[in-house]
Amino acid sequence: LASVAILVGVELVGAGWAAGWALGGLFQLGDTISQILEVLFVLLGLAALFYFMRAALRAEPIRG
Repeated sequence: LASVAILVGVELVGAGWAAGWALGGLFQLGDTISQILEVLFVLLGLAALFYFMRAALRAEPIRG
């Protein structure tokens, strides 16, 4: 379960970072706005990881 959390976490954070960078570049928003978008998407990815892990632990508990 820990390896799945690492894999999914890296994918979500990387995708969030790339999405912020891509949208900032596509719409020519400037460095500051692009970095704000990157941070927002990374935080969204971390929140998604939290809910994914909560559901995974419910389906396959570590103890018991």
